[in-house]
Amino acid sequence: MRKLSDKIYSDSCACIPGGVNSPVRSFPGLQMTPIIAERGAGDIVFDVDGKSYIDFCCSWGALILGHAHPSIVSAACAQVARGSSFGMATPYELELAKKIQQHLPSIEKIRFVSSGTEACMSAVRLARGFTGKKKVIKFNGNFHGHSDGFLIRAGSGVHELPNASSSGVLPELVQHTISLPYNDIELARACLQSYDDIAAVILEPIVGNMGVIIPSREFISMLREETGEKNIVLIFDEVITGFRVGLHGAQGYFGVTPDLTCLAKIIGGGFPAAAFGGRREIMDHLAPLGSVYQGGTLSGNPVAMVAGLAALKEVEKPGFYEELERKTTEFLKPLRPLCNVQQIGSMFTLFVPEYKTLFRKLFDQGIYFPPLQQEACFISSAHTEEHLKQAQEVCKEILLTI
Repeated sequence: MRKLSDKIYSDSCACIPGGVNSPVRSFPGLQMTPIIAERGAGDIVFDVDGKSYIDFCCSWGALILGHAHPSIVSAACAQVARGSSFGMATPYELELAKKIQQHLPSIEKIRFVSSGTEACMSAVRLARGFTGKKKVIKFNGNFHGHSDGFLIRAGSGVHELPNASSSGVLPELVQHTISLPYNDIELARACLQSYDDIAAVILEPIVGNMGVIIPSREFISMLREETGEKNIVLIFDEVITGFRVGLHGAQGYFGVTPDLTCLAKIIGGGFPAAAFGGRREIMDHLAPLGSVYQGGTLSGNPVAMVAGLAALKEVEKPGFYEELERKTTEFLKPLRPLCNVQQIGSMFTLFVPEYKTLFRKLFDQGIYFPPLQQEACFISSAHTEEHLKQAQEVCKEILLTI
């Protein structure tokens, strides 16, 4: 029984649409009260009823260091004491910008925003302003946030909706968006060669919003080659993969340099922060230098900047990513014969026909996976061997019965 969770969720439904502020949090299709979190520590999240869960969602991948990491808590609290928002430039923006550029050399200039949606939306507007062209190519099942132009055959919480994935999205707003099958080399090449008014190609270079999907190197290389030849801006949405699959992101994994990159999640250390950046000549089209407008009161928020800087200093430590991958690989080893497992680094998905059953049974035993199979699972540096072994045994037992 989760009486307090039930009460809070019921009351929330009376004043918040669906009782939540992001749809997937409502546990769609599960016919159960969603988790009402109260606090987190390490690899554990606690609900308002005092129940604890080993957390494999990690705030949708943002918490690569786990909950309430001491370095982030210290940095954020110190900044709150100095001031939580100024609406002015701060030195912390520059520090974090330089740290990101150090590891992602494709980012010659960067602009901080507050969410992954805002980063992707702004990157596409910038690409259109830079090229003077209209059309954007995206890929089925890739999720780039809830901006109107992206809500066509999108992933994450809108994956089951065809065509325009939301009411209120006007046909004339998505008519310039072309959504293609992911990882289909020949179809994408043909489309790129058929149109002369394509401003940008945007994709998750490693997908985390229809489960973890790793494309072929040939697909990524083809996109770079074709876009380069036709003055099309290639945008990597690394909101999930940036500083998750390694210090150099998916672009480092594939050895391919995009024109623009979108980042979020880890660069905020658990606070609302995101960014888009890339080639200097493109970025200089942004106001106040150029005619492409973007702005926001909380862009570059100082608390988020110092938290993100603290997070990146931790992931820079020698062996950090190797240890994360080792833990993830060991956790998944006995599960691979029981289901389709997709993994890269510390991201993974268990593809099973009865995912809702798997989720419920795990939840009942104190293990929290994302409530949709289309969302990736994550392991953080805070996950202990004891908790991973415990979760592994429970997963094995359930997979053998469903």
